[in-house]
Parts: sequence; C-alpha cells; structure tokens
Amino acid sequence: MKTKFIFITGGVLSSLGKGLAAASIGALLQTRGLKVTIQKLDPYINVDPGTMNPFQHGEVYVTEDGAETDLDLGHYERFLGIHMSQSSNFTSGKIYETVINKERRGDYLGGTVQVIPHITDEIKRCVLSVATGSEDVALIEIGGTVGDIEGLPFLEAIRQLKNDLGKENVLYIHLTLVPYMRAAGELKTKPTQHSVKELRAIGIQPDIILCRSEVPLPADLRDKIALFCDVDRDAVFSAVDVKSIYEVPMEFYHEGVDQKIAILLKLPAKNAELDSWKELNRRINNPKGSCKIGIVGKYVDLKEAYKSLHEALVHGGVFNEVSVELEYVNSEEITAKNVEKRLKNLDGILVPGGFGSRGIEGKILSIKYARENKVPFFGICLGMQCAVIEYARNVLGLEKANSQEFDEFTPDPVIYLMTEWYDFRTKKVEKRDEASNKGGTMRLGSYPCKIVKDTKAMEAYGENKIEERHRHRYEFNNKYAEALTKAGLLLSGTSPDEELVEMVELPGHPWFLGCQFHPEFKSNPMRPHPLFREFIRASALNAKSKK
Repeated sequence: MKTKFIFITGGVLSSLGKGLAAASIGALLQTRGLKVTIQKLDPYINVDPGTMNPFQHGEVYVTEDGAETDLDLGHYERFLGIHMSQSSNFTSGKIYETVINKERRGDYLGGTVQVIPHITDEIKRCVLSVATGSEDVALIEIGGTVGDIEGLPFLEAIRQLKNDLGKENVLYIHLTLVPYMRAAGELKTKPTQHSVKELRAIGIQPDIILCRSEVPLPADLRDKIALFCDVDRDAVFSAVDVKSIYEVPMEFYHEGVDQKIAILLKLPAKNAELDSWKELNRRINNPKGSCKIGIVGKYVDLKEAYKSLHEALVHGGVFNEVSVELEYVNSEEITAKNVEKRLKNLDGILVPGGFGSRGIEGKILSIKYARENKVPFFGICLGMQCAVIEYARNVLGLEKANSQEFDEFTPDPVIYLMTEWYDFRTKKVEKRDEASNKGGTMRLGSYPCKIVKDTKAMEAYGENKIEERHRHRYEFNNKYAEALTKAGLLLSGTSPDEELVEMVELPGHPWFLGCQFHPEFKSNPMRPHPLFREFIRASALNAKSKK
C-alpha cells in the first residue's frame, strides 16, 4: 500500500492545538495497527527555533540526532512513541536556505528562481522525505493560521501534492475555532465558515473539519458547518476542551474521527485497541495522593517554555498514582530574605535548563534551601550547573565560584566553556569558542552516559549505560572534581571516557540529583522517564510525611 498523506491546517487563530490533534490522530491510527510517521512545517523565516526567545516561541524540542525543533514534536514523540529527526521539522528559513544554496551552485542553470515552482518543489521534497515507504500514513502539520502570508507557499505545495500523489492518497483536515459566547449561551460558526472559505480560495477543500470549542457541538451546528463548508455531515467533529491532553485521543475516538479517516483513505485498519489509553486516563483521574512541585526558572510567565518538563512531571505522577500540582516560581524574585517563605510549602523543587545570567542567584538560593532542608531536588542542565556552583560556594568555601557564562573572569570557574571534546556519535573531535555562531554550536542530541554503581541514578535507571539528549555549551570543570568529591558531592554519571560530568548527587540527602542532559525529552505517558518517576516518588513521600 502506498503511504497515505494527511495534511492538518488551522484556522481563525494560532495555538488551537493542531499539534495535539495531529498526535492524537496518529496515536489512534496506531491503535488500529497502522504504521504512522509525522512531520511539522513551520512558516517562520528562522532556520530553526534554536536561537528564538522562549517567550515568543516556547520550548525548543531536541531530537535524538540533535535537531532543534518546534515543541509540537514533543507531543508527537510522547503520543506516538517514535523518534523524531532532522527531517521531522522544516521551516521557511530552512527551505529558502536550501533553494538559495542551490541557486548559488548553479543547480537551476541560470533560470529565474521563483516561489512557484522552486520553493514549492522544495517543500514537496521535504514532505515526501518523511515517508520511507514502510509507513501506512504520514501526518503533516502546517504551522500558523490559514491566511498568514508566510504560510502561502506551504499551502500551495500541499495543494499540488494532491495531484502529484493521487486524490485517493491525500486527506485534508482543518482545525478551526467555534467560539462560545457565554453571555448569549451559544456557539458561533461564522469564523469557521470564513476560515474554510480562505482555504478553498487557495484551492484546498477540507475533507474533515475539527471544531475546537468549550462545549460540545450540537447536531444543528454540525449540519450548518457541513452545508456552508461543503463537507460530509459525518466529517464535522467536535474537539471539545478537556482537563488532560491525554483525553484527546479518547475524545476523537468517541467522535469517530479515526473511523472516518479510515473510510476516506480506504485504510485496511482493524478496530482500535485502546486499553493502554484507558488505563492511562484512569490513573490520571484517580490519584491516591498528591505533591506540589516548584519549578524555579525565569521563563515561568510562559508555561509553553517548559512544555516537555510539565508533561514529564505529569508522567511521573501517573506512574506513582499521585496528582502533581505545579507551582511556577520566578527565580528573579527569589532573595535571601524571602526564599523560605516562597518555597516552604513545596514538596519538591526543580530548577530547569535555560541560558543567561538573569535569575541565576535566585536559582542558587533555591538549591541551597532544598539541600539544607532535605527537600527533594532535581536540577536539569543549567539546574545541575547551579547546583555545582551552590555546593562550591557554600560547602567547599569557594565564595566566588561561578560559571564562565555568567562571570567570564570568575576566579573559580566550576562551570566553563569546553572548547574541545570527543563526539562518540561522529567519532570526531568537536570544537567551539565564544566567537562561534549561536545556532547549532552546542552539544546537541543524544550522547552516552556511564553511571556509577550504588547511586540514586543507578537505582532509577537500573543499568549503568544510558543515552540522553543534550542542549548546552558549558560543562562541569574537571579541575574541581577532586575537591568537590572530597567535600561530599558525588559525580554519579560521566561520558564513557570520563571527560564530561553528566550527573551529580548528594548521598546523604533524601533525593538531590542534577543532570547535564534533558531527560524530559525522552519521557512518555506510557513509559515515564526514570528520573522523573523517582523525583516524584521522593516528593510524594515528602508530602506524605508532612501530614
């Protein structure tokens, strides 16, 4: 069977949940025995989101092979249980860069390079690259909103693909908003009508319309949308708001979304096996306990900046059958005077990754509080580095210990810019310096880690060789390894050659662990990451001990 392509577009406004819709549809098709792949096309001009401000873009999701991508790829991996890669996310910037490079090489033989056909052909090449031939279905999410000028080449490309691949192999799904006017107590379909009208003007007729709304869509409004938008009555579905994102696949199943897709694409699909999704939602909705986790960072005003982190904590709660209440604490507001007041009601403290010096002292104070008061602590990437700085200052006695990222001239750079290291993936020596371009010059993607026996890290993983994903420039300075170890800090994980410190922990603490990598990128609701599982277990025990 040829790979079937499903294109998912969005209308009315952004952040409707196209990524979650695509991931949920993919998960449902998997439960019917189909092999699924998925891709995100982003119309912005940036080559990738790696250098974008988290307040504008949200989280940068890192794949196994080191691609810096859109946060929707995190949803794809969590819902589908498959690894994304460099070919899973393309932006306008990346597309145009490829076309311009081809023109400079003379690949177009002196011809005039235009949006059509050159840009659209490159988009089509990227779309087709995601399917290797063994997949039954390829889901392609088009970022942005129909009507955005940046998205026009992408919509034109997917319009052309219907002719290229054959009508029987292409399906268009349009996600739109049906706002609920609370004062009047009614839903309004006009925005949906105009959005579909805009899509049809481009030459795309949606086969299925998903209607995002606060309340279920009544039958008469489904009829109205079907009539005005020229789709089948049974192809208009309600995508109602839910408490947990993991309810979406079940909601789509009850609506019959997967069944309609199977009919329209003539997919040889068996009945959906939903036992694992039912069990997941049962555990989410019936916790046996609770704990409150404080996320101490500087991007707390935009929760999307910590999306994978949020979900990984939920996964840890699901495994331990506890509800996890998250409290976002702005590290810039933490001082020596108010740190106890701000953190004393927390059962666990997590300091996530980030860049720059803003809010660093607040993070270090929070770590000191967790260490001294035996509160379970988890430091990720920059969080681990701050834990090392805090320990060097307050236990080892190096009062001016710091990272070269924050203080270039610190007398004790316990965290420093490593300019040369051996990459176990490429089998090459990698180099970088302060003058390197910011984009793509970090230690990115999956790297091996060797775990020390009889540590909390070993207890969590149950094995001494693991691989985890990285996204950082600065490293633990091995010049301070012996002194810190003598002072009681355990270096529980390193690179195979022991040149890079990947994990640290405190033996006498209930649970105090920092890791240089980003474990949240590998957590899954069906298979919670070991470190999040154990961090939540420790935090739940701490919460229970207070009662």
